[in-house]
Amino acid sequence: MSEIVMECKNLCKSYGGKAALTGLDMEISRGRIVGLLGPNGSGKTTLIKIANGLLRPDAGEILIDGGPVGRESKAKVSYLPDCLSLPEWMRVGELIKFYAGFFSDFSEEKARAMLKSLGLEDSARFKSLSKGNKEKVQLILTMSREASLYLLDEPLGGVDPATRDYILGAIIANYSESSSVVISTHLISDVEKVLDEVFFIREGRIFLSDTVDNIRDVRGMSVDALFREEFRC
Repeated sequence: MSEIVMECKNLCKSYGGKAALTGLDMEISRGRIVGLLGPNGSGKTTLIKIANGLLRPDAGEILIDGGPVGRESKAKVSYLPDCLSLPEWMRVGELIKFYAGFFSDFSEEKARAMLKSLGLEDSARFKSLSKGNKEKVQLILTMSREASLYLLDEPLGGVDPATRDYILGAIIANYSESSSVVISTHLISDVEKVLDEVFFIREGRIFLSDTVDNIRDVRGMSVDALFREEFRC
């Protein structure tokens, strides 16, 4: 098993002539929780969608567990989009069954244990839940897979601080040393406590990467403070 879960080499992507990724290079090692940090329009969501197979790059290469993005890699990647994407009409129990039937690595036991801790019933319709509980259900379904790579695009957006704490706790509790988690977020002060390392992206390129410990010990600042310094308007 390779120690590199995701590798990008000179990755490029444009939309209608406007560059989203411009020669992006990065490596993510196994067993890490990684922050992908940058302002709006920096290329975060584009990169995540390429890694998940929803978009194709115009140039360059991306490898998941040493192989190209395709049918095999999709079985290794668990993706949380930046918006609610579950069918509103389904009940919570039906969503669990849907995921279990669609993903062979999905653990119904793990999903039900986390849902029980929230006091959510199988019979509850997804559309009847609060926004925070909808976010929790979607995250639980994502993290209940035994994937090599978890791609979480803005998992904390639009939810209250208590929900953020639950989401971060679920991320820590449900990933393993054989997998890695990539979190794209603007809420850096909330998420940096769970991160091992960060990649700063600007105009489609990674221009800074470092461990969180090194940022604190050597640079003498928090990740949030470094972000504000690097992206000061």
